[in-house]
Amino acid sequence: MSLAPAPSWFARHELRLAWREWFALMTGGKRHRPRAAVIGLVVFAAVMHLPAWAVVGRFADLEAPLDKTSLIVMTATVFLAWALMLSQAIESVTRVFYARADLDLIMSSPTKLANVFSIRIGSIALAVTFMALLFAAPFVDVLVLAGGARWFAAFGVVSAVGLSAAALATAVTILLFRLIGPARTRLTAQILAAVIGAGFVIALQVAAILSYGTLSRFAVLTSDAAAAFAPDADSPLWWPARAILGDREALLLLPAMSLVLLGVVMAIFSPRFADAAIGASAHASSKSRSKDATAFRGGSRQQALRRKEFLLLGRDPWLMSQTLMQLLYLVPPALFLWRSFSDSSAAIALVTPVIVMAAGQLAGGLAWLTISGEDAADLVATAPLSPASVIRAKIEVVLIAIGVIFAPLIAVLSLLAPLQAAVSAAAVAIAALSATAIQLWFRVQARRSQFRRRQTSSRLATFAEAFSSIGWAATSALALVLPLAAAVSALTTLAIIAATWKLSPIRG
Repeated sequence: MSLAPAPSWFARHELRLAWREWFALMTGGKRHRPRAAVIGLVVFAAVMHLPAWAVVGRFADLEAPLDKTSLIVMTATVFLAWALMLSQAIESVTRVFYARADLDLIMSSPTKLANVFSIRIGSIALAVTFMALLFAAPFVDVLVLAGGARWFAAFGVVSAVGLSAAALATAVTILLFRLIGPARTRLTAQILAAVIGAGFVIALQVAAILSYGTLSRFAVLTSDAAAAFAPDADSPLWWPARAILGDREALLLLPAMSLVLLGVVMAIFSPRFADAAIGASAHASSKSRSKDATAFRGGSRQQALRRKEFLLLGRDPWLMSQTLMQLLYLVPPALFLWRSFSDSSAAIALVTPVIVMAAGQLAGGLAWLTISGEDAADLVATAPLSPASVIRAKIEVVLIAIGVIFAPLIAVLSLLAPLQAAVSAAAVAIAALSATAIQLWFRVQARRSQFRRRQTSSRLATFAEAFSSIGWAATSALALVLPLAAAVSALTTLAIIAATWKLSPIRG
């Protein structure tokens, strides 16, 4: 009788891990929240049908054959979904390498490792595909309700998108390990995931701004230039659009090709998956033991604590990249504002709210990392420092980081408009302080690895931080053109912050 566990056991193990991770993401790791999480998920799904109706409702009457413009728009939409799924899949694969703590157990099991890691790759593909189906469901529902059951074929295309994205993500991540090593793969993969997820939309918007003076990416997709470069209607490029409309041949080919691609990736990369996982684990161990002989630096206790926080931020590019990539989404609005008002002084004025909004978002993320995401809380608590001194040092780290990032922008702005630069600097400081204060009021003890689901710890803090950034961005813009309205906006934002403080746990 063989003692080797059956592959089905490992499959159940992977599904169980995926379920626990998703459940923790929804509930924030708190056992009393399951019912609230289910209710929230149902409400979210219902509410998502409203924007889905606004986005795809007008396309429900489309019939084959489509004109070239419709084919371009529909194919670009599918490619956007695929890029987003690829981004999520790269992050999932990377997280498996660095965050899973079961490698020793799996390596010691009496089973073939290639089979085990094939199952792990399959579980990643299943999770990504399930997520794609979950987010696509409201849009498909709207199309079915408005255009008939033929639109159910879209689920087949979504499944093909998820499977192919997971397969390519696995191949790309393992190739990165072999080419640049585990030391650089973590940061590179995370930045690559963020750029892939946002790059296509931003590229379309930048092209629309530069060519047509609008933020609408449809201006590019429906232009004569796009139609001129597009291939003929019988090209395989249009298979996703044809499959969505019910073309049986395309609908069978796309999932079949995705399954074949996933199978090939499993066969080729499953043995290398183990090597990559071992390399990531060995790199983490060696990194933790490196630089043991580094001499102590002089300075005060607060300076030592600040150095420790800066060192942790620099050592954890995974978390930093997720925060810094938020700035990427601000490129199209800034470019649009500059393009739209390039013939007037309003162009420079409208750059200010973009800077302030970015500062508030970035400060909120950094504040969570330094205040709540403390992995050595017990060690810091035993330091010869008062709790107030520890908090002050952490807040100083956030403000210094914000200052280093935004000071060059303010300096350039001061050469063009000194008064606006002063207003922008003040608004950046206030927005950063507000976001930091909200994170301080709602601080919870958590590990830094939980940064990607930090919003589940307090929905109120998440919304308050967003409204605070928006409020101070609006105030800074109005202060340059309509000071009285700026005062009203500032008072409104202060009222939101005061209400947040009144509802915060620290007050209770």
